Amino acid sequence: MTFKTRRRIRIIRNYAISWALSFVFLVIVRGIGTVEEGMIDFDTWTALMIAVPLGLFFGCISGFIQILYEERSRKKISLEKMMLFRSLYMLLFLSGLILGAYAIVWIFLDVRAPLLEFAFDTGSIPVYLYIIFFEGLITFVSQIKLLLGETHFNQLRRARFFSPREEQRIFMFLDLQSSTEIAEELGHIRYSQFIQDCFEDVSIVIEFEAMIYQYVGDEVVLTWDMQKGLKDNNCIQAFFSFLEQIDKRKEYYLNEYGRVPVFKAGVHGGQITIAEVGVYKRDIAYHGDTINTSARIQSMCNALNAELLTSEYLKEHLNTLDFSFEEKGSIELRGKKQRVVLYSVTR
Repeated sequence: MTFKTRRRIRIIRNYAISWALSFVFLVIVRGIGTVEEGMIDFDTWTALMIAVPLGLFFGCISGFIQILYEERSRKKISLEKMMLFRSLYMLLFLSGLILGAYAIVWIFLDVRAPLLEFAFDTGSIPVYLYIIFFEGLITFVSQIKLLLGETHFNQLRRARFFSPREEQRIFMFLDLQSSTEIAEELGHIRYSQFIQDCFEDVSIVIEFEAMIYQYVGDEVVLTWDMQKGLKDNNCIQAFFSFLEQIDKRKEYYLNEYGRVPVFKAGVHGGQITIAEVGVYKRDIAYHGDTINTSARIQSMCNALNAELLTSEYLKEHLNTLDFSFEEKGSIELRGKKQRVVLYSVTR
């Protein structure tokens, strides 16, 4: 099962559970210690038996809509338009929900009432508003998760790194070549659109367990837990899959911008410190020599005529049968006292 498939399942699961719990909460608040004034009055346990599967079903549909937004239309519509689309979807769903409920009470409860009277029965409007509000809330949280990244969001939510901790991680610095020349050629707006397209393509790395740590100008910083990065050579596979993604869209880049982006990367692993930083803008920050060394390795790509450079330390932990490694010698990296043996990596 691919990472993307697992992520889709996780989104649908989270939406389904959230909606089921929200419906249970609504039933408890409205059902325990209160009397329903409308034409339909279920006891609490019956209402719960209806609410749970209804919430699961509703959540699956909402999760599917969220996946469509993330994967198909995230660049085409603004957040405001997306919220409007979700609101229209919500109205359509409520209409279907009302028609379904009307059919149930007509057939099984022998309630005979005009459809409009049933739809706007006493107490129905607060329920509709509750459903619309919760849909807006869960959509908003989903956008925050996209903004921060799912891993960062969960780490901040759990305050896992409130106190600094040490971990073994792999870092890769991906840098766009000839960025100054491209910016001068395209102009600021077109260049930003060019970068947007490149960074959309780089999202393929999540299929190889990568976490996108930062976008810095025309550079992307990726990171892996050491074990996940080494598994199946994920930290190397991700780079070449990104190049393949760029190559698949070669015609698009040529037609749109007159050139195809070229990226080079440096990758290294080791011990780093992770800490939650900031007060009014909280973030998860990584500190340590491993990050600095990764950046310095990437800066040597042009000088050593290599697409991808890795340190000897990381090479010794990789499965070297899947790729070709060529030693580039013991290199003195800027800011480091000890020389580092570098290898170029090719398919």
